Amino acid sequence: MRILSLIASATEMVCALGFRDRLVGRSHECDFPPDVHALPKATSPRFDVSASSRSIDDQVKALVRESAALDALGVYEVRRGVLRALQPTHIVTQTQCDVCAVSRRDVEAAVAETAGCDAEIVSLQPNALADVWEDFSRLATALGAPEEGQRLLASLRQRMQSVGDAACKLPSKPTVAGIEWVEPLMAVGNWMPELITMAGGRCLFGEAGQHSPSMRFDNLRAADPQVIVLSPCGFGIERTLEDLRTLEAQPGWKALRAVRSGRVYVGDGNQYFNRPGPRLADTVEILAEMLHPDRFEFGYRGTGWVAPYEDR
Repeated sequence: MRILSLIASATEMVCALGFRDRLVGRSHECDFPPDVHALPKATSPRFDVSASSRSIDDQVKALVRESAALDALGVYEVRRGVLRALQPTHIVTQTQCDVCAVSRRDVEAAVAETAGCDAEIVSLQPNALADVWEDFSRLATALGAPEEGQRLLASLRQRMQSVGDAACKLPSKPTVAGIEWVEPLMAVGNWMPELITMAGGRCLFGEAGQHSPSMRFDNLRAADPQVIVLSPCGFGIERTLEDLRTLEAQPGWKALRAVRSGRVYVGDGNQYFNRPGPRLADTVEILAEMLHPDRFEFGYRGTGWVAPYEDR
């Protein structure tokens, strides 16, 4: 068995299921466990990942429009030469979001153009939390390890349930604005509203199972949340702290209740919040630490999240 993973969350799933030694290649975004950095990269982005949030958004939207109009490549490109050299028996990708990773369509096109590559394509579609669990089972079954998949799932769900059980008994549940992109402003979506609720918060924007909705700063100001969680998709803590300056320049930012009380938190959106794999269990624990610091402490502060106004 030779596994090629083209999405970071799937790489983590493959390794968690015990198939690290069968993993022969990865996407350019796969970075955990750390030793996967040694694997060949089979994809590359077609936009400047170092650009500003606004520029990235503009570039990605243009590529999506081009792909739809011309049946061209999407936001990411499969490296045909690497695919040919790896000769995978299984390729794991996704159909949930063309912006998040290589689409199934592009993978199928690359496989069709690569002589001698007859891989089984396992496509994940994690729209909501239940879909993430189903993806675990689908991948485990495709790799011939359904029992290991169920064991892993039970362990992860138990961790999350223990947080949820404790959080639901708390007398106070703060209102939370989860932000997934800063410029233009977008709220969290998909599984994140569920995780916020599980961690003992009341999610003000975004709907479980739906893509991240656009919003205006006026919406944020009108809602005046008790807590703001910034976790842009694909960004680590340092990059998000740079984007925080964009919000700080907005009229009325300093008057927000969360800002005045120091309850603005920056999470590692790349490693945790926006990666629908095993570390969603960590994400629930991180959110619990943010929302109820007097009740939960799992040790993620400083690595998985920071409180920029408290730490200054």
